[in-house]
Amino acid sequence: MFRGGVFTIYVSDMDRSVNFYAETLGMKLLERHGNHWASLDGGPGLSIGLHPATAEVPAGRPGSTAIGLYLDEPIRTAIEKLRLAGVTIDGPVDDKALSLAFFADPDGTPLYLAEMKAAYR
Repeated sequence: MFRGGVFTIYVSDMDRSVNFYAETLGMKLLERHGNHWASLDGGPGLSIGLHPATAEVPAGRPGSTAIGLYLDEPIRTAIEKLRLAGVTIDGPVDDKALSLAFFADPDGTPLYLAEMKAAYR
């Protein structure tokens, strides 16, 4: 039925947000239409669209949405890279199956890293 989709994030500053997702997080910028739209490849099955905020849909409503980013490296390595890039990380939160670390984009949109423990993959 579905072959894909896009997770849209409303942002207050397109340049700052494109830089964060493309440079800080290392996602591939797929397209950019000035300050009207940008899309990034977040990895298999995840496309992220950046759209300018409006009065009806302001940027960064904490708690209204979160994007989970699955990792291809240990969570502690990813945390260190993001901290070196100036990102504030909360976590990791470990349990027997999963490790999580929480952070936010420049508008406060919640994001998290997720590492599935090897025994549960």
